[in-house]
Amino acid sequence: MRDGSASLDMTKKRKSYARAGVDVDLGNRLKRHIQSLVKRTHGPQVLGKIGGFGGLFAPNFSGMREPVLVASIDGVGTKLKIAFAMNKHDTVGADLVNHCVNDIAVLGARPLFFLDYVGCEKLESRIFDQLLRGFSRACRFAGCALIGGETAQMPGMYRRGEYDLAGSIVGVVDRAKIIDGSNIKPGDVVLGLDSNGLHTNGYSLAGKILFEKMRLKIGSRLPGATITVGKELLRVHKNYQPLLKKVPSGLIKGLAHITGGGLIDNLPRIFPKNCHAVIDTKSWRVPPIFQILQRSGDVDPAEMYQVFNMGIGMVAIVSERNAKRTMSILRAKQIGRIERGTGKTQLLW
Repeated sequence: MRDGSASLDMTKKRKSYARAGVDVDLGNRLKRHIQSLVKRTHGPQVLGKIGGFGGLFAPNFSGMREPVLVASIDGVGTKLKIAFAMNKHDTVGADLVNHCVNDIAVLGARPLFFLDYVGCEKLESRIFDQLLRGFSRACRFAGCALIGGETAQMPGMYRRGEYDLAGSIVGVVDRAKIIDGSNIKPGDVVLGLDSNGLHTNGYSLAGKILFEKMRLKIGSRLPGATITVGKELLRVHKNYQPLLKKVPSGLIKGLAHITGGGLIDNLPRIFPKNCHAVIDTKSWRVPPIFQILQRSGDVDPAEMYQVFNMGIGMVAIVSERNAKRTMSILRAKQIGRIERGTGKTQLLW
């Protein structure tokens, strides 16, 4: 499961495979080493041992009348390039888990288990250990079991020291409590929850502006800030689940995770076609990193709100009568309203 390389009986063949770039023995040693990390994410629902052909999970759906499983899969994109340059890899592991947790949280689901995929040129124990620590830490925080993964060593597919990540998550929600946006109507209020920087989207454009146009280095200070470029770009993607689960059932009509596509493309995914969202872009303070990118990259304002989250990582839509209460619970701010329209997002400048 974790490392799909075939087990070879003869030492000579193992060494030949290692010379070709795939070290099976190292993979097996690392699998044994990670067991203590992974087990910290396990509860009584996880059955069997780590490293089997499949992960076993016996869910407890007590208290649910009609449990519905919710699944999602994602990656962290070119943010990985920043991890390579910083030689720091635990944060992108946490990013991957948190991104996936948020994607199912918008439907009202709580996570059950998570699986990861790591594709690399050559397995490096230090990098692998950091990644697993990031996965494990974020899974524990989310109450999610890390029950398996795959590590593929593929010489010639990646540059030395580089890798790719993907993660899949499965959660559950009671059918009656699914948040699907179908009850959203004109007059409802749009609430915004603060992001923690770029999260996991827009890194290709950000890199082009910061490193090519502005000629900054990974260790350079951001203009007008005390933080370096690398540290700013490696801020961990927020997990909004702890806040969302504090909101009483029925108060939130719709939730949108503001990822690729920004506010412009993600909001229309959750409300009826006869509505549109009117967003007041002056209702929150856009973080400095986005101001720097827009100014230095000469990026059109509308494009900024389609590429980046612009300081809003999650949006909740509620009725006007529930807005004040929900804002208090979520520590959110009102950033707009739902009006009759054609299923789009309108930005007010």
